[in-house]
Amino acid sequence: MPHTKARRGYLSSTFTCLCPRCREGKLFKNPLKLTYKGNMEMNRVCTVCGQPTEIEVGFYYGTGYVSYALTVAMSVVTLLIFWMTVGLSAQDKRFFVWVGLNAALLIILQPWIMRLSRSIWISWFVKYDPEWETDLLPETTA
Repeated sequence: MPHTKARRGYLSSTFTCLCPRCREGKLFKNPLKLTYKGNMEMNRVCTVCGQPTEIEVGFYYGTGYVSYALTVAMSVVTLLIFWMTVGLSAQDKRFFVWVGLNAALLIILQPWIMRLSRSIWISWFVKYDPEWETDLLPETTA
């Protein structure tokens, strides 16, 4: 039975945490859930194309920078939305209300941000290969 190719773009596969090489296999073993246990467990290799997810020791150290950029961008967006809807003033404590709401939002979204930053990080180093079936990695053929 021939394998049907998925028609996923870069953003779709990155935001859904799929393998950047085939854009079909899942990077993480477990679905995202509210209990933090097991949220960051990754498959050793892609279950579809065999692409290793841990390319080298310490490969994901750089995801801290990606996570930082994502949280700063989200904070700027929430600040602009808060400023346009509620407004900011030096005379009252509205800024501190935004700080509290933003902190709560970032804490709630932290598991998703961490997974997304790993997905973005690996997608920068592993390029999409539409012909991955003909270029099987050595681990998948053994």
